[in-house]
Amino acid sequence: MKGMVQMFKADDKRYEYLPMRRVGSTGLVLPVISLGLWRNFDSNSPYYERKQLILHAFNRGVFSFDCADRYGKPEVGSAESLLGNILKDELQPYRDELVITTKVGYETGPGPYGQMLSRKSILQSIDRSLERLQTDYVDIYYAHRFDSKTDLFESVQALDQVVRQGKALYIGISNFDNKQTKEAIRLFKELGTPFTVNQVSYNMLNTTIENDGLLDTLRKEHRGLVAYGPLAEGLLSSRYLKEIPADFPIHHTSKKVFDKGEKNILLKLNALNEIAQKRNQTLSQLALSWLLAEEVVSSVIIGTTSEAHLDDNLEAAKNMTFTENEKIEIRKITDLFN
Repeated sequence: MKGMVQMFKADDKRYEYLPMRRVGSTGLVLPVISLGLWRNFDSNSPYYERKQLILHAFNRGVFSFDCADRYGKPEVGSAESLLGNILKDELQPYRDELVITTKVGYETGPGPYGQMLSRKSILQSIDRSLERLQTDYVDIYYAHRFDSKTDLFESVQALDQVVRQGKALYIGISNFDNKQTKEAIRLFKELGTPFTVNQVSYNMLNTTIENDGLLDTLRKEHRGLVAYGPLAEGLLSSRYLKEIPADFPIHHTSKKVFDKGEKNILLKLNALNEIAQKRNQTLSQLALSWLLAEEVVSSVIIGTTSEAHLDDNLEAAKNMTFTENEKIEIRKITDLFN
Protein backbone atom coordinates (compact mmCIF):
# COMPACT_ATOMS: atom_id res chain seq x y z
CA MET A 1 0.00 0.00 0.00
CA LYS A 2 1.25 3.45 -0.91
CA GLY A 3 2.75 5.34 2.02
CA MET A 4 3.44 2.26 4.16
CA VAL A 5 6.83 2.14 5.86
CA GLN A 6 8.87 -0.89 4.88
CA MET A 7 10.01 -2.83 7.97
CA PHE A 8 13.51 -4.22 8.11
CA LYS A 9 13.73 -7.93 7.42
CA ALA A 10 17.04 -9.59 8.20
CA ASP A 11 18.88 -11.77 5.69
CA ASP A 12 17.86 -15.41 6.24
CA LYS A 13 21.47 -16.43 5.58
CA ARG A 14 22.99 -13.98 8.09
CA TYR A 15 24.63 -16.70 10.18
CA GLU A 16 26.39 -18.24 7.20
CA TYR A 17 28.84 -15.41 6.59
CA LEU A 18 30.90 -15.07 9.76
CA PRO A 19 32.29 -17.62 12.23
CA MET A 20 31.24 -17.47 15.86
CA ARG A 21 33.32 -18.21 18.92
CA ARG A 22 32.44 -19.26 22.45
CA VAL A 23 33.74 -16.92 25.17
CA GLY A 24 35.95 -19.21 27.21
CA SER A 25 33.87 -22.01 28.74
CA THR A 26 30.82 -19.78 29.21
CA GLY A 27 27.59 -20.01 27.26
CA LEU A 28 28.19 -16.62 25.69
CA VAL A 29 28.89 -16.76 21.94
CA LEU A 30 30.14 -13.84 19.84
CA PRO A 31 30.83 -13.27 16.17
CA VAL A 32 34.59 -13.17 15.68
CA ILE A 33 34.18 -9.55 14.54
CA SER A 34 31.98 -7.06 16.42
CA LEU A 35 31.07 -3.48 15.55
CA GLY A 36 32.09 -0.71 17.94
CA LEU A 37 30.23 2.57 18.27
CA TRP A 38 32.99 4.60 19.94
CA ARG A 39 33.42 7.20 17.22
CA ASN A 40 31.00 8.65 14.65
CA PHE A 41 27.85 7.03 16.05
CA ASP A 42 26.26 9.91 17.94
CA SER A 43 24.10 13.01 17.69
CA ASN A 44 26.60 14.60 15.28
CA SER A 45 26.40 11.68 12.85
CA PRO A 46 23.97 11.13 9.94
CA TYR A 47 21.42 8.82 11.50
CA TYR A 48 20.13 7.13 8.35
CA GLU A 49 23.64 6.21 7.16
CA ARG A 50 24.62 4.80 10.56
CA LYS A 51 21.37 2.84 10.75
CA GLN A 52 22.00 1.33 7.32
CA LEU A 53 25.52 0.32 8.35
CA ILE A 54 24.34 -1.39 11.54
CA LEU A 55 21.60 -3.25 9.66
CA HIS A 56 24.08 -4.24 6.96
CA ALA A 57 26.47 -5.54 9.63
CA PHE A 58 23.70 -7.64 11.18
CA ASN A 59 22.85 -9.07 7.76
CA ARG A 60 26.50 -10.05 7.40
CA GLY A 61 26.60 -11.97 10.68
CA VAL A 62 27.73 -9.21 13.04
CA PHE A 63 25.26 -9.55 15.90
CA SER A 64 27.43 -7.92 18.60
CA PHE A 65 27.40 -4.13 18.98
CA ASP A 66 29.71 -2.50 21.51
CA CYS A 67 28.88 0.81 23.18
CA ALA A 68 29.54 2.77 26.39
CA ASP A 69 27.77 5.41 28.43
CA ARG A 70 30.65 7.77 27.62
CA TYR A 71 30.44 7.49 23.83
CA GLY A 72 29.01 10.40 21.88
CA LYS A 73 29.77 13.98 20.85
CA PRO A 74 28.77 16.60 21.66
CA GLU A 75 26.23 14.80 23.86
CA VAL A 76 27.77 12.12 26.06
CA GLY A 77 25.58 9.03 25.81
CA SER A 78 24.23 9.85 22.36
CA ALA A 79 25.88 6.74 20.84
CA GLU A 80 23.68 4.65 23.14
CA SER A 81 20.68 6.74 22.06
CA LEU A 82 21.43 6.17 18.37
CA LEU A 83 21.71 2.43 18.90
CA GLY A 84 18.58 2.49 21.05
CA ASN A 85 16.52 4.05 18.29
CA ILE A 86 17.64 1.35 15.87
CA LEU A 87 16.90 -1.37 18.42
CA LYS A 88 13.40 0.02 18.86
CA ASP A 89 12.53 0.78 15.25
CA GLU A 90 14.27 -1.93 13.20
CA LEU A 91 15.92 -4.60 15.35
CA GLN A 92 13.29 -5.15 18.03
CA PRO A 93 12.09 -8.44 16.46
CA TYR A 94 15.69 -9.67 16.59
CA ARG A 95 16.62 -8.49 20.10
CA ASP A 96 17.04 -12.05 21.40
CA GLU A 97 19.70 -12.69 18.74
CA LEU A 98 21.77 -9.60 19.52
CA VAL A 99 24.63 -9.08 21.95
CA ILE A 100 24.37 -5.47 23.10
CA THR A 101 27.19 -4.30 25.35
CA THR A 102 27.82 -1.07 27.21
CA LYS A 103 30.15 0.19 29.92
CA VAL A 104 30.46 2.34 33.04
CA GLY A 105 33.50 4.10 34.47
CA TYR A 106 34.58 7.07 32.37
CA GLU A 107 33.25 10.56 32.97
CA THR A 108 29.67 11.16 31.87
CA GLY A 109 28.72 14.07 34.12
CA PRO A 110 29.81 16.42 36.91
CA GLY A 111 30.50 15.39 40.48
CA PRO A 112 32.01 12.25 42.03
CA TYR A 113 29.24 9.94 40.75
CA GLY A 114 29.55 10.92 37.11
CA GLN A 115 32.45 8.53 36.68
CA MET A 116 34.44 5.64 38.19
CA LEU A 117 33.10 2.48 39.87
CA SER A 118 31.41 3.29 43.16
CA ARG A 119 28.25 1.35 43.94
CA LYS A 120 26.20 4.52 43.43
CA SER A 121 27.84 5.27 40.06
CA ILE A 122 27.30 1.76 38.71
CA LEU A 123 23.69 1.34 39.80
CA GLN A 124 22.72 4.78 38.50
CA SER A 125 24.59 4.42 35.24
CA ILE A 126 23.01 1.12 34.20
CA ASP A 127 19.54 2.67 34.48
CA ARG A 128 20.52 5.64 32.33
CA SER A 129 22.11 3.35 29.75
CA LEU A 130 19.05 1.12 29.52
CA GLU A 131 16.84 4.17 29.07
CA ARG A 132 18.97 5.46 26.20
CA LEU A 133 19.26 2.01 24.63
CA GLN A 134 15.50 1.47 24.95
CA THR A 135 15.97 -2.11 26.13
CA ASP A 136 15.29 -3.95 29.38
CA TYR A 137 18.77 -5.43 29.62
CA VAL A 138 22.24 -5.47 28.09
CA ASP A 139 24.00 -8.69 27.31
CA ILE A 140 27.38 -7.64 28.71
CA TYR A 141 27.87 -4.81 31.18
CA TYR A 142 31.50 -3.74 31.46
CA ALA A 143 33.44 -1.93 34.14
CA HIS A 144 35.19 0.38 31.67
CA ARG A 145 38.35 0.92 33.73
CA PHE A 146 39.89 -0.03 37.04
CA ASP A 147 39.05 2.31 39.93
CA SER A 148 41.99 2.43 42.32
CA LYS A 149 40.14 4.64 44.81
CA THR A 150 37.16 2.35 45.32
CA ASP A 151 37.43 -1.01 47.04
CA LEU A 152 37.20 -3.59 44.26
CA PHE A 153 34.68 -5.67 46.21
CA GLU A 154 32.27 -2.73 46.25
CA SER A 155 32.46 -2.46 42.46
CA VAL A 156 32.19 -6.21 41.92
CA GLN A 157 29.22 -6.48 44.30
CA ALA A 158 27.40 -3.67 42.47
CA LEU A 159 28.03 -5.32 39.09
CA ASP A 160 26.75 -8.58 40.53
CA GLN A 161 23.59 -6.77 41.64
CA VAL A 162 23.06 -5.43 38.11
CA VAL A 163 22.83 -9.05 36.94
CA ARG A 164 20.59 -10.13 39.81
CA GLN A 165 18.22 -7.28 38.97
CA GLY A 166 17.97 -8.62 35.41
CA LYS A 167 19.59 -5.55 33.87
CA ALA A 168 22.57 -7.46 32.42
CA LEU A 169 23.10 -11.09 31.49
CA TYR A 170 26.90 -11.16 31.76
CA ILE A 171 29.56 -8.99 33.34
CA GLY A 172 32.83 -7.93 31.76
CA ILE A 173 35.78 -5.77 32.71
CA SER A 174 37.78 -3.50 30.43
CA ASN A 175 41.32 -2.14 30.66
CA PHE A 176 42.09 -4.24 33.76
CA ASP A 177 45.69 -5.50 33.81
CA ASN A 178 46.61 -9.07 34.78
CA LYS A 179 46.86 -8.45 38.53
CA GLN A 180 43.59 -6.52 38.62
CA THR A 181 41.88 -9.18 36.52
CA LYS A 182 42.97 -11.99 38.83
CA GLU A 183 41.56 -10.22 41.87
CA ALA A 184 38.31 -9.36 40.09
CA ILE A 185 37.86 -12.98 38.98
CA ARG A 186 38.40 -14.19 42.57
CA LEU A 187 35.69 -11.87 43.85
CA PHE A 188 33.28 -12.65 41.03
CA LYS A 189 33.70 -16.34 41.81
CA GLU A 190 32.85 -15.74 45.48
CA LEU A 191 29.61 -14.04 44.50
CA GLY A 192 28.76 -16.43 41.67
CA THR A 193 28.67 -13.58 39.15
CA PRO A 194 28.57 -14.56 35.45
CA PHE A 195 31.85 -12.83 34.62
CA THR A 196 32.90 -13.66 31.08
CA VAL A 197 35.39 -11.35 29.43
CA ASN A 198 38.07 -8.65 29.61
CA GLN A 199 38.02 -6.08 26.81
CA VAL A 200 41.47 -4.60 26.23
CA SER A 201 43.59 -2.80 23.67
CA TYR A 202 45.45 -5.37 21.56
CA ASN A 203 46.94 -5.32 18.07
CA MET A 204 50.03 -6.39 16.16
CA LEU A 205 51.89 -3.25 17.22
CA ASN A 206 50.63 -3.16 20.80
CA THR A 207 51.20 -6.50 22.52
CA THR A 208 51.47 -5.18 26.08
CA ILE A 209 48.99 -7.70 27.44
CA GLU A 210 51.16 -10.60 26.28
CA ASN A 211 54.05 -9.50 28.52
CA ASP A 212 51.62 -8.81 31.35
CA GLY A 213 50.43 -12.41 31.50
CA LEU A 214 46.78 -11.50 30.95
CA LEU A 215 46.27 -13.98 28.11
CA ASP A 216 47.55 -16.83 30.28
CA THR A 217 45.24 -15.84 33.13
CA LEU A 218 42.17 -15.76 30.89
CA ARG A 219 43.09 -19.15 29.43
CA LYS A 220 43.52 -20.64 32.89
CA GLU A 221 40.21 -19.20 34.09
CA HIS A 222 38.41 -20.23 30.87
CA ARG A 223 37.30 -16.70 30.15
CA GLY A 224 37.59 -14.66 26.95
CA LEU A 225 39.30 -11.56 25.66
CA VAL A 226 37.70 -9.02 23.34
CA ALA A 227 40.27 -6.88 21.52
CA TYR A 228 39.57 -3.23 20.80
CA GLY A 229 41.79 -1.08 18.60
CA PRO A 230 42.76 -4.15 16.52
CA LEU A 231 43.93 -1.91 13.66
CA ALA A 232 45.55 0.73 15.90
CA GLU A 233 43.04 3.38 14.74
CA GLY A 234 43.68 2.44 11.12
CA LEU A 235 47.47 2.52 11.32
CA LEU A 236 47.47 -1.15 10.36
CA SER A 237 46.16 -0.47 6.88
CA SER A 238 47.61 0.23 3.44
CA ARG A 239 46.77 3.92 3.88
CA TYR A 240 49.91 4.67 5.89
CA LEU A 241 52.57 2.61 4.13
CA LYS A 242 54.39 5.70 2.83
CA GLU A 243 53.77 8.36 5.45
CA ILE A 244 52.15 8.77 8.86
CA PRO A 245 50.72 12.21 9.67
CA ALA A 246 52.32 13.98 12.61
CA ASP A 247 48.90 14.35 14.22
CA PHE A 248 47.86 10.73 13.73
CA PRO A 249 45.12 10.08 16.36
CA ILE A 250 46.56 7.00 18.02
CA HIS A 251 44.67 5.77 21.08
CA HIS A 252 46.49 6.42 24.35
CA THR A 253 46.81 2.66 24.96
CA SER A 254 48.89 2.27 21.78
CA LYS A 255 51.01 5.42 21.97
CA LYS A 256 54.13 3.42 22.83
CA VAL A 257 54.25 2.08 19.29
CA PHE A 258 55.72 5.44 18.28
CA ASP A 259 58.50 5.34 20.88
CA LYS A 260 61.10 4.32 18.26
CA GLY A 261 59.91 6.88 15.72
CA GLU A 262 57.94 6.96 12.51
CA LYS A 263 60.63 5.21 10.45
CA ASN A 264 60.41 2.18 12.71
CA ILE A 265 56.64 1.97 12.26
CA LEU A 266 56.84 2.37 8.47
CA LEU A 267 59.37 -0.47 8.26
CA LYS A 268 57.05 -2.71 10.28
CA LEU A 269 53.96 -1.79 8.30
CA ASN A 270 55.58 -2.43 4.93
CA ALA A 271 57.12 -5.71 6.05
CA LEU A 272 53.78 -6.89 7.42
CA ASN A 273 52.09 -5.79 4.20
CA GLU A 274 54.40 -8.08 2.23
CA ILE A 275 53.27 -11.03 4.35
CA ALA A 276 49.65 -10.00 3.86
CA GLN A 277 50.08 -9.97 0.09
CA LYS A 278 51.59 -13.46 0.15
CA ARG A 279 48.48 -14.60 2.05
CA ASN A 280 46.19 -12.79 -0.43
CA GLN A 281 45.07 -10.45 2.31
CA THR A 282 45.13 -6.73 2.91
CA LEU A 283 47.22 -5.46 5.81
CA SER A 284 44.03 -4.83 7.81
CA GLN A 285 42.80 -8.37 7.17
CA LEU A 286 46.17 -9.74 8.26
CA ALA A 287 46.03 -7.72 11.49
CA LEU A 288 42.55 -8.99 12.34
CA SER A 289 43.23 -12.63 11.45
CA TRP A 290 46.48 -12.53 13.46
CA LEU A 291 44.50 -11.63 16.59
CA LEU A 292 41.85 -14.24 15.88
CA ALA A 293 44.45 -16.96 15.47
CA GLU A 294 44.65 -16.83 19.27
CA GLU A 295 41.65 -18.84 20.56
CA VAL A 296 41.34 -16.86 23.80
CA VAL A 297 40.43 -13.84 21.64
CA SER A 298 36.67 -14.24 21.45
CA SER A 299 36.04 -11.26 19.16
CA VAL A 300 37.72 -8.15 17.78
CA ILE A 301 35.91 -4.81 17.70
CA ILE A 302 36.21 -2.82 14.51
CA GLY A 303 35.10 0.77 14.04
CA THR A 304 33.92 1.90 10.63
CA THR A 305 31.24 4.00 8.96
CA SER A 306 31.62 2.33 5.56
CA GLU A 307 29.80 -0.80 4.40
CA ALA A 308 32.62 -1.55 1.96
CA HIS A 309 35.22 -1.20 4.71
CA LEU A 310 33.19 -3.44 7.01
CA ASP A 311 32.84 -6.12 4.32
CA ASP A 312 36.56 -5.93 3.62
CA ASN A 313 37.37 -6.48 7.29
CA LEU A 314 34.99 -9.42 7.53
CA GLU A 315 37.07 -11.19 4.88
CA ALA A 316 39.76 -11.62 7.55
CA ALA A 317 37.67 -14.40 9.11
CA LYS A 318 38.19 -16.57 6.02
CA ASN A 319 41.86 -17.13 6.86
CA MET A 320 42.59 -17.19 10.59
CA THR A 321 45.33 -19.81 10.53
CA PHE A 322 49.06 -19.18 10.21
CA THR A 323 51.97 -21.46 9.43
CA GLU A 324 54.78 -21.65 11.96
CA ASN A 325 57.05 -19.80 9.53
CA GLU A 326 54.51 -17.00 9.20
CA LYS A 327 54.21 -16.72 12.99
CA ILE A 328 57.99 -16.51 13.37
CA GLU A 329 58.33 -13.96 10.56
CA ILE A 330 55.58 -11.76 11.99
CA ARG A 331 57.13 -11.85 15.46
CA LYS A 332 60.47 -10.80 14.05
CA ILE A 333 58.82 -7.83 12.35
CA THR A 334 56.70 -6.71 15.30
CA ASP A 335 59.74 -6.94 17.59
CA LEU A 336 61.80 -4.84 15.16
CA PHE A 337 64.00 -2.31 17.04
CA ASN A 338 62.10 -2.96 20.29
